[in-house]
Amino acid sequence: MRARMLIVLVAGALAVFAAARAADDSGAPPASKTAPQGAAKEPAPPPSVTVIGARDAHGILGREVRSAANEDMGRIVDAIVDREGTVRAAVIDFGGFLGVGSRKIVVDWNALHFGSVANKSDSITLELTKQQVTAAPEYKEDTPLIVLGAAGSLHPWEFDH
Repeated sequence: MRARMLIVLVAGALAVFAAARAADDSGAPPASKTAPQGAAKEPAPPPSVTVIGARDAHGILGREVRSAANEDMGRIVDAIVDREGTVRAAVIDFGGFLGVGSRKIVVDWNALHFGSVANKSDSITLELTKQQVTAAPEYKEDTPLIVLGAAGSLHPWEFDH
């Protein structure tokens, strides 16, 4: 009984193998690998590459922000981009002491100046006073953004709701 079952299994495997071999010999691709007609699979083009010097660009998250009068304005914790991917604003964690009592505000990207950010200890300068930033409304996710901008540099965003 066992030998008969083994013979049936081997015969079935040979039949499947023979059918697959016949399809390969006929030049027809297997059913699972057929491509839509007229769509020749071309290799993807190589990605573009840009080399940026180590002194020319640095990350800004966590960077200290100071006013023109060298007042502590907080740290950058996020960047806000519009639908096209253009950076429009920065979220700054402002006020408090050691993270207690701080709040997040949003400032216009054009109000920030990145003069010297070669070292992590270098700060970013904000074109606003501490008094202006203190009066700014708090940033809350999933609510309309109120962006604090330097005089004359803020442009409204035009998006459908």
